[in-house]
Parts: sequence; structure tokens; C-alpha cells
Amino acid sequence: MKTSARLVSLLAGFLVLALVLPAQAPTFKAHPPILITSCGQSNGPNMISVLVRKAGLEYELNPLAGAAELKAKPYKSLVITMGSSLKGMGAAGIAIEDELERASALIAEARKLKIAVLGAHIEGMKRRAQGADAGDTTDEQTIDLVAPLSDVILVWKDGNTDGRFTTIASQKKIPLVEVEKQVDLVKELEKIFK
Repeated sequence: MKTSARLVSLLAGFLVLALVLPAQAPTFKAHPPILITSCGQSNGPNMISVLVRKAGLEYELNPLAGAAELKAKPYKSLVITMGSSLKGMGAAGIAIEDELERASALIAEARKLKIAVLGAHIEGMKRRAQGADAGDTTDEQTIDLVAPLSDVILVWKDGNTDGRFTTIASQKKIPLVEVEKQVDLVKELEKIFK
């Protein structure tokens, strides 16, 4: 009888711990070389390339990369930053529809080639629609396209204050890596790629 009571008590303790302790985020592994590009022509690719370099990873930056570039070299991972810049798209002479079409084709090609897709949003809430001009939804359009099709989502916590990336990750069962500071992403990249 005492053994049964102890066993029940022990099982109850494990159940309480399981409910109280946060679940570990799924581990996601990828490999270099990495192609870094943008969906929306924001400064995100430049920012993340600095962090990738600090992590000591082999990469190439091409903000306008298409499916052909993905096939041209033996890339093993694709990082697509989400967030649009009307100024950046204007300078490149492209519209958001062009960007969405290019990113969609790029992700489809990555799937065919079995290349890991990492969606990244590291420019914070300023880059999101709340900080954009009235009626400008281009940032959210890039998120709508890239985040649900990613193998992992990398996000700076400041850009997820509304829980948008958390919701997408939960619904699509995609690992979410959320960092307090952009520089913290270096450690996360090391974990993913090493």
C-alpha cells in the first residue's frame, strides 16, 4: 500500500512539473553554405549577414536572388528576411508583387533541392505594418508568404510583441527562435549550423 501511494505521489509530481516547466523548443539543424536574400528589399539581409559572419558561417548575400541563383551553387540553407522597404523596392525598380513572386519561386526551388529555409525578421516592430505609412501592408504580406513556409522562424522579440510569429509557428508547427537582442542571434545561429 505504501509503495502504491509513493508511486501515485511520484507520478503526480512529474505531471505537475510537466505542466509548469516550459516545453523545450524543437531543435532545428541546418548547414552552410547559406544564401541570404530578402522578401521586400529591407535592410534585413545586410543585418543578418553581419550576424552570420560573426557566427563564422559560409554565406553569400544576394538581395535579389532567384531560383536560378539557388541552383547555381551548392547551397544547403536559404535565409529569407521578411519586411519590406518601399524605398528599397523603388530603388530596385520592383513592386511588392514582384518580390512575393520571386520569394515564392525561391522557396519552391529550395524545397525541390532539399535546401533548408530559414525565415528571419530581425528589424523589430518599426519594420512591421504598425510603423509603416497608413495603408501600407507590404511588411505583413512578406510575413504571410515567408513565415508559414519556413523550416524555422528567427525573430527579434521586439518584432513579435503582438505574438504574430508565435501564432504562425504554433499553427504550422514550425520551430520559433526568438531573441531579446539582435546580437543574441549569433549564438542561436551557431546552435543551428554547428
